[in-house]
Amino acid sequence: MILLPAIDMKDGCCVRLKKGDFATVHQVANSALETAKRFADAGASWVHMVDLDGARDGIRQNFPFIYEVIQDSGLQVELGGGIKNELDVITVGGAGVSRMVIGSAAVSRPDLVAYALEQYGADRVSVGIDCLNGSVRTSGWEQDSGLDCLEFAAHMEQIGVRTIIFTDIAADGMLSGPSYRQLDALQKVVSCKLVASGGVTTLDDVKRLRDMGIYGAIIGKAYYAGTLDLAQAVREAGPQE
Repeated sequence: MILLPAIDMKDGCCVRLKKGDFATVHQVANSALETAKRFADAGASWVHMVDLDGARDGIRQNFPFIYEVIQDSGLQVELGGGIKNELDVITVGGAGVSRMVIGSAAVSRPDLVAYALEQYGADRVSVGIDCLNGSVRTSGWEQDSGLDCLEFAAHMEQIGVRTIIFTDIAADGMLSGPSYRQLDALQKVVSCKLVASGGVTTLDDVKRLRDMGIYGAIIGKAYYAGTLDLAQAVREAGPQE
């Protein structure tokens, strides 16, 4: 199982939120690049980055910092936030992102997902499904789409998506453990690679997700709060791509 330690960017800073609430934003690190290099030193091969300003406002003000990580960290970058149209897809893909995450736009514009798949292939395109109480949320988690997350995941697989990043908003930033039940339900519905996001807190969480056959797990607050040693987690997760 691959581990993807996370860097969320807002106003040029590395931050964390609780349950996606922008009112809870707080800075956790000074430099995205230096943070990514520490991830690499711990044995990670991937970093999961989120452009929070892009997700909420469509403004790509964090891209210079993200581009530094792409160019100089030695990590493969998975990037989400603000990928809303064809120009965004080409910009992010052309910048060298290893895998883009299309979130809200996948709900409103599934044709954009198909476009991205056509341009870059299934290995470089994923869909982020952000779920609260079984329903897909959009616009930086602030709007309820009314779509059932399992049905939506199945639809995305039908159009060619092979990687899904699943976030349980209720668990995100809460150090409460992943949503094993929802992940298990997803595994029964789709054959996509699943990346678990939200609530991964302890080494036991990493082991349990690994044993479930989950493809990847995003490590967020647990790293910054010190509840999970990344190097130890990487050793338990196994070989990193």
